Amino acid sequence: MSNKEVKAALKSAREAIRNKEYKEALKHCKAVLKQEKNNYNAWVFIGLAAAELEQPDQAKGAYKKAIELEPNQLLAWQGLANLYEKSSQPDVKGDLADVYQKLLQLYESGDKQKWCDVCNKLVELYHQEKKYLEAAETWQKLTQVKQEDGAEKAELHQLWKKMIRLLKDTAQNQDNKAEQLLLTAFENAVNSADPVPGEDHQNLYKDFIQCLSKSPHETVRLEKACNDMMALYPTVTYPLEVLCLHFVQSGTLSEEALQCFSRLLEMDASSGPGIIGCGIKCIQEKNYKEAVKSLTEGLRKTSQCPAAWHYLAEAQMKIHKHRDAVLSCNQALEALETPEGPSLHWKNLTLQLKAEALIKIADADAAEEAITALDQIVDASSDPVVLAVRGQAYLNKGLMDQAAKISQELLLSHPDLAESHALEGFIHYFQKNYEQAERSFLSAIERKAETAEYHQYLGLTYWFMSDETKKDKGKALTQFLKAAKLDSYLGSVFRYLGNYYRDIAGDKSRARGCYKKAFELDGTDEESGTAAVGLSMELGDMDTALSILNEVTEEASPGTAKWAWLHRGLYYLRTGQPSQAVADLQAALRADPKDSNCWESLGEAYLSRGSYSTALKSFRKASELNPGLVYSIYRAAAVEQILGKYENAIATYQQILKETEDYVPALKGLGECYLMLARSALDNYLDRK
Repeated sequence: MSNKEVKAALKSAREAIRNKEYKEALKHCKAVLKQEKNNYNAWVFIGLAAAELEQPDQAKGAYKKAIELEPNQLLAWQGLANLYEKSSQPDVKGDLADVYQKLLQLYESGDKQKWCDVCNKLVELYHQEKKYLEAAETWQKLTQVKQEDGAEKAELHQLWKKMIRLLKDTAQNQDNKAEQLLLTAFENAVNSADPVPGEDHQNLYKDFIQCLSKSPHETVRLEKACNDMMALYPTVTYPLEVLCLHFVQSGTLSEEALQCFSRLLEMDASSGPGIIGCGIKCIQEKNYKEAVKSLTEGLRKTSQCPAAWHYLAEAQMKIHKHRDAVLSCNQALEALETPEGPSLHWKNLTLQLKAEALIKIADADAAEEAITALDQIVDASSDPVVLAVRGQAYLNKGLMDQAAKISQELLLSHPDLAESHALEGFIHYFQKNYEQAERSFLSAIERKAETAEYHQYLGLTYWFMSDETKKDKGKALTQFLKAAKLDSYLGSVFRYLGNYYRDIAGDKSRARGCYKKAFELDGTDEESGTAAVGLSMELGDMDTALSILNEVTEEASPGTAKWAWLHRGLYYLRTGQPSQAVADLQAALRADPKDSNCWESLGEAYLSRGSYSTALKSFRKASELNPGLVYSIYRAAAVEQILGKYENAIATYQQILKETEDYVPALKGLGECYLMLARSALDNYLDRK
C-alpha cells in the first residue's frame, strides 16, 4: 500500500465515522496499520470507532497507543477524555483527572476557551472526588488566567466566590494550604465586590471574619479585617464582637482591647462579648463580685467562649465560690471540645484551676476528681506549681506518703518556690506537728507574702500550738488580721477572728461583727451564722439576730438551713409566739428529723399553744430518739397529768424517779397526781380509796 493509498484509506475511515459506519471504519484503519503500524491517525480512528461500538477496552488501548506514538498531539487525549467521561466505572476518575491535566498543558499556549472548559471539568471532577484542595488550586489557576486576559471585575468576583464555596466547609479539616487558599479567595472576593458598601459585600465580609476567627495563627489579618469592616460599616456590631472575643481568647488585655469593649457596649449594651469584656475589666480592678455578675450575664448570651468561662471560674475562686468555679471550669472544658476551641493553653490552665477549686472543697471525692483533672494536663510533671497542687490533692485524700514524697522532691528541686514550703506546711499542720508547720509557713510567706491562705494557716498553727501562742496578740491574731487584709472575701478567716475576740479577748461586740462578716461572705457557714445570732441575742440586739435568721430562712429551700429555723423557732418560743415557733421548728425537723432536742422544743411550742395531744407526741418522740432526755420524759408525764391521765402520769414519774431519785419536778408531779386521784375518790364517795 503506497503512501497515497494510506491517505485514501484514512480519508475513507473518516468518512465512515462521519456516516456512523464504525465497522467499516475499523476495516480501513486495520488496512492502514498493516502497512504503517505506527500511524497515529489510524489508532485515533480505531479508538473513536471502538468507543462508538461500545468496546471500551479496545478504544482505550487504541488511544493509549496513539498517545505513546505522539504524546503531545491533542486528538488522542481528547478521545480518551470523551471515553472516560462516558464510562460508568468508578476507577477511571483518577485516570480522567490525569487526562484533563495533560489537556490543560496542551491547551495552555493555544485555545484559552478550551483550556477554561477543561479547567471547569477538572474542578468538578475533583469536587466529586472530595479532593477540595486540588479543586481550589485548579480554580485559582483558572481565575488567574481570566485575570491576565482582562476579565471584568464582576466575573472575577463570581470566580472568587465559587472558590470560597469549594473550600468553605472543608478548609478547617484540610491542611494550612487549603486554609490559605480560602483566605486569599475571601480577600479577593471582598475587594472585587460591587457595590460597596452593600448587603452582599457586608455578608461576605462577615463570612471572611468568621473564617479568620477560626484560624489561631491569623490574628494580624483578623484585626485588620475587623477594623476595615468597622470603617465601612460603623453601625454594624459584628466585627467589633468578633474582635472583643479575639482579645478575650488571647488572654492579654491591652488598652486597645478595653477600648473595644467600651465601644461595643456603647453600640449595644446587651452584647454578650461586650459584657464579658466588662467582667474581665472588673477582675483587673479586683472587683470580683461585679466580675462574676457581668461574666455570668455575658456567657448567657455568648456561651461558646472557653476563655470567658475560665475568667468566670477565676473570679469565683477569688470570692471563694469553689463549687461554682468547678462548674464554670467544666463549661470551659466543654467549649474547648468544640471545633472552635482547640486551645491546649486554655485547657491546661482550666484543668489546673478546676483542681485548685476541688482542693478548696476539701473532701476525699473532690480530691479524687482533682487528681483526675491534673492527670489530663499536658507536661504537668514539669510544672512545680501543678505538682504542689497534686500534693495537696493527695493530702486531702489522706494519702500522706504520696503528698510527703512530692513535698520532698519540690524542696530539693525548687527550694525558692513558696508552694514547695506551703505544701510541707500543710502536711505538718494536718499531722499536728505545729512547730515544723510554723517554720514551713514562715518560709512560704518569706517567698510570697501576699498569699492570704499562708497567713491564715500560720494563724491556725499558732491557735492550736499552745495556749500561749493562741493568746499572744502578735501570733494568731496578727496572722488572721493580715490574711483578712490581703483577702477581704476569705470568710473563714473572719470566723477565726470571731473565735479570738469571743474566746480570748472577751469582746462580744467585735466577735459578733466578725461572725456576721464571715456569714455574709459564706452563707453556708453555719458556725458563723449561729455565733452571730447567739451573740446578738446576748447583746440584746434582737433586730440583728432576726434579720440574719429571716434572710437565711427566706432563701432556704425545704429541708435545709436547720440551724436558722431552730434558732428562730426558739426565739419565738421565748417571746411568747408559739404558733410561729411551731412552724419554724417543724421546718428545722424537715432538715433533720432525728434531732431529739428539736422535738423537745417543738413539744414546748405545742404546749404553749395549748395543743396538748401533739405536745405529748413530740415529747415522746424526743425520748424515743434519746432515752437519756429526762426532761422530755418528765414533760410527757406533765402533759398526761394536764389531760387527767393520772395513772399514766404516775407510771412515767415513777420511771423517772427509779433512774433519778431526787428529780424534784417528778416528785412534785407524782404528789400532785396522787392528790388529784384522792380528790376524785372523795368526790365519788370512795373515802377509803
